[in-house]
Amino acid sequence: MTPASDLPFSAAAERNREPIVRELQRLLPPSARVLEIASGTGQHAQHFAHVCPGWSWQPSEAEPGALGVIDARCRDLGNVRPALRLDVLSSPWPVDVPVDAIYCANLLHIAPWAVCPALMTGAATHLAPRGRLILYGPYRQDGVPTAPGNEAFDADLRQRNSSWGLRTLAAVERAAAAAGLALREAVAMPANNLLLVFEQARGS
Repeated sequence: MTPASDLPFSAAAERNREPIVRELQRLLPPSARVLEIASGTGQHAQHFAHVCPGWSWQPSEAEPGALGVIDARCRDLGNVRPALRLDVLSSPWPVDVPVDAIYCANLLHIAPWAVCPALMTGAATHLAPRGRLILYGPYRQDGVPTAPGNEAFDADLRQRNSSWGLRTLAAVERAAAAAGLALREAVAMPANNLLLVFEQARGS
């Protein structure tokens, strides 16, 4: 059994977990089924499930090697299910029941653009009626200057992989609309990030 101190650790996940969970508590009921896409080190799953024991949290990751890390970090939490291997680009997703929310942090800018429409389509398929897709991360917004730190981050991402980079909010909204989802809120978060809340569009 790997000690928690030896598990991979994200300083950014540690910094942003409190402001994010406060918004999730506002947006979600005390009892909810939540699917997390791209759970990474499992720090968000661990913290959010601890703070809100009424949530049934389903972490997932595309990288098989991350599944054991997530499970080890969350092993003492009865409301966290074993991590699933889930590649957003694969269909169907290995999710057997509708979920009240799908949460995904800091994925779209470190993945090819094709991941965005695939995420929207998968979310529209697996969300329960009135369910919410909640995305966290940095985005470009029309008419809003991009913070210097985000510009530098974008340049670094594109140097590492030409298919990566900050996405524009308008493009993400269009991908959501094509899947029948509509942006209901864009919440300003610390460090020039946004929390985007999508729901089924009326008439979908």
